[in-house]
Amino acid sequence: MKILITGASSGIGAALARRYATSDNHLILLARDRSRLQELQNTLSCKVDIIDVDICDFDLLQEKIKEIGFVDMAILNAGISIGHSLEVTPFDDFKRLYDTNLLSYHAVLEPLLPKFKEQRSGTIVFISSLASIITMPSSVAYSSSKRALNAYAEGVRYKYKPYGIDVINILPGFIDTPLTQKNGFSMPFLMSLEEGSKRIVKAIERKKRIYAFPLRFYLMIKTIDLLPHGVKERLIAYIVSKKV
Repeated sequence: MKILITGASSGIGAALARRYATSDNHLILLARDRSRLQELQNTLSCKVDIIDVDICDFDLLQEKIKEIGFVDMAILNAGISIGHSLEVTPFDDFKRLYDTNLLSYHAVLEPLLPKFKEQRSGTIVFISSLASIITMPSSVAYSSSKRALNAYAEGVRYKYKPYGIDVINILPGFIDTPLTQKNGFSMPFLMSLEEGSKRIVKAIERKKRIYAFPLRFYLMIKTIDLLPHGVKERLIAYIVSKKV
């Protein structure tokens, strides 16, 4: 199986690469840091190609994706966070986050979707976040970018399901990665990278349309989301006061 993984140099992307590194798989690992990609490549016992490109350099990114040709699965994992703050997010930071967490996904898929459609098979995996369910005031850019990604994934699923293409949207909670290690607050239900990547692979194998985990954290967030608006606002204000 030919598998493309974006954001593959560290965190969830690198962990998924290790899990898919079997003799019958051909991995294409994409990230900005070539040295980290090469280090990872040297540890994997399968065919591995690396693409070092800034995922926000959309023209170059699309050139590289076109060179790949057909793939059986695309795991779109690249993502960044700019931390938690109640200050107004500077526009350049906001744009960089949206470019990475949303627009890069379409930049990758624009050349790939016609190929998936032509081969009438394939799997597209979006790595979103439980943070997409409620847009917290301390992470407006991140949460809203992931919520927009959910909407995008939903539309792609409906559009390409008739062509035998599976679209899977993964919504993890806190997983111990370089991205979450920058958080300066206690993270509920923090999960190891090994356990998180294991659950993601299992959800892909089961072709879950949407997989949100850990379940207890997901149910807590959904319960808050269903509260009357006034109660919800007061509860979120209390939560934020403990985090920021």
